[in-house]
Amino acid sequence: MTRYPVIVGPTAGGKTGVAIELALLLERLGRGPAEVVTADAFQIYRGMDIGTAKPTTEEQRGVVHHLIDLVEPTERFTVHDWLARAEPVIADIRARGGTPIVVGGTNLYVKAFLDGMFDAPQPSAAVREAVAAMTQAQRHAELERVDPDAARRIHPSDIRRTVRALEVYRQTGTPISVLQRQWDAASVARPDAVLVGLEWGVEAINARINRRVKGMLDAGLVGEARGLWASGRLGPQAREAIGYKQLIPHFEGKQPLEEAAERIKIETRRLGKNQRTWLKRLRARPGSLWIGAEDKIPAEIAQLIAKQIFTSLP
Repeated sequence: MTRYPVIVGPTAGGKTGVAIELALLLERLGRGPAEVVTADAFQIYRGMDIGTAKPTTEEQRGVVHHLIDLVEPTERFTVHDWLARAEPVIADIRARGGTPIVVGGTNLYVKAFLDGMFDAPQPSAAVREAVAAMTQAQRHAELERVDPDAARRIHPSDIRRTVRALEVYRQTGTPISVLQRQWDAASVARPDAVLVGLEWGVEAINARINRRVKGMLDAGLVGEARGLWASGRLGPQAREAIGYKQLIPHFEGKQPLEEAAERIKIETRRLGKNQRTWLKRLRARPGSLWIGAEDKIPAEIAQLIAKQIFTSLP
């Protein structure tokens, strides 16, 4: 069975650039068409381009990209929806003799793709209503008491994940962190999918994050986000995207732009920290390939990936 890569790494870590270089390399070596399958929870939204670091047509360099610009930002989109779209796309690429290159901006999507869905039970109506009636401070305080591991991992202002963790505990009596560890232990690998992790030191990736945020602001992120917000196109899920959420108080006249921009940097670095936790869990996956990316350009990393996955390559 022909293998294919699933590339993960921290935000701003160059995953897309590596995937494009790898696709071009594989096509030159006769293993094309090589096409990128994006696993990103916010690049699926139309019009959210700058803030999600969606590759432009020029940056794609002729490489076909799948699963971007799927729905309007007013719509809800879940990991189940992504899996339902990804499976036939990957099957089609392989049926045409090509190589899919899955690029993970959202580690939950990658984990679900590799190992199946985390199947926590849905809460009863009574549990859902009780948790919804609490303040966020009350929710996080209870989570600290019943599931300190989850409380450390989930930011106090992250309403969605706090609610979910607390609902799972109240419904099952088992902390969601315990259930997630069981999910990790019970993983069933896709034997044809090779997990490839790009590794960065904290200082180096934080510097890249700061440069990326500045670049996004220079490229027009404020105008893009303002247009979506003013037209009512930022739905409840889309408005949680970093780079958009932090600008809304500025649009509402509650915060200067300089403070909003700094919040974007802070929250992006916090996302990077959370991603490192996920990557540590993924690192134990048998057969995975981890590459130190700090001292390498994307083309060099692509060469390393190709040689490891496709052993017949020169």
